[in-house]
Amino acid sequence: MPEAGTLTLPAPAKLNRMLHITGRRDDGYHALQTLFQFLDHGDTLTLAPRADGEIRLDATLPGVTSDDNLILRAARRLQAITGTHHGAHITLDKRLPMGGGLGGGSSDAATTLLGLNRLWKLDLPLASLASLGLELGADVPVFVRGHAAWGEGIGERLTPVALDTPWFVVVHPGVGISTASVFGAPELTRDTPPITMARALQGGVASWRNDCEPTVRALYPEVASALDWLGTRAPSMLTGTGACIFARLEREEDADALLAEISERWQAFKAPGRNRSPLHDALDRRAP
Repeated sequence: MPEAGTLTLPAPAKLNRMLHITGRRDDGYHALQTLFQFLDHGDTLTLAPRADGEIRLDATLPGVTSDDNLILRAARRLQAITGTHHGAHITLDKRLPMGGGLGGGSSDAATTLLGLNRLWKLDLPLASLASLGLELGADVPVFVRGHAAWGEGIGERLTPVALDTPWFVVVHPGVGISTASVFGAPELTRDTPPITMARALQGGVASWRNDCEPTVRALYPEVASALDWLGTRAPSMLTGTGACIFARLEREEDADALLAEISERWQAFKAPGRNRSPLHDALDRRAP
C-alpha cells in the first residue's frame, strides 16, 4: 500500500514554434534549431511514496512496454543513481495524444523526475535532473528546466527565451506518424543554414517554419488536409514531426470560435502559451 502523502503534478505539452534541420550528425541524429514553448494543458501525474522500494504505475499506453515506458525508466534511473530505498505508486491521467509532436512522453518523464526528487527529498539540482533526462530523450531536458527555450544540437542545448504567449488551438488529424519515417525520408530538408538565436527572434512569428512540414504533408495526406483547412482560419504550423498542428490566436474568444468550427471534424483543444512551465509553477506552490 502507498504511504500517506501524494503529489499531483502537471506534465504540460510543448510546441515547436520553429524547427530547422541544419544537418545530420555522425551519430545519425539530425542537428536542429528550434524554439520550445509550453502550453497550459497536458497530462497529470499523481505520485505517492511507497516504503517497500517498488515502482508501480497505473496507466494503459497501447503499444508501450514497461521497458519503453519513460515514466518507469525515469523513476528507476533516479532510484539507481541516488541509491534511495524509497518507492512510488504513480498514476497517469493521459490527455495528450501519443506521437503527436507535443512531447507527452518526455513531459511525463520530466514530471516524474522532478516530482520524485521532491517526494523522496533527494534535493538534486535541476542541472543533474536535466542530464539524467537527456539519457531518456532529447526533449526531456527542456521540460526539466521549465522555461521556453532556444534549442540546438538534438534539442538539448537550451537557452531560455521569452516568446509571445497567445492562445493556441491544437488539432490532432487522427493519424499516427512515425518519427523514423519523417527523419528517414530522402526528401526531408536537412541543409537549412544555421542562424543565430537573435536572428530567429528578430524575424518574429511570421518567419518561423517547421522543416518537417513538407515531408509530413507528402507522407500523410490527413495532416496536409488539416493544415490546409486550419491555415485558412489562422496562422498554423506542424509541431515536431507531428501529427499535431497548431493555430495561433490572439484572444481566448477567437480560440473558442475556432474550436466550435472544428466541432467533430478532428480532436482539438485550446490552451494559452506559457514561457514558464506549469509544472514548475505547481512545484513552487507546494514548496516547503
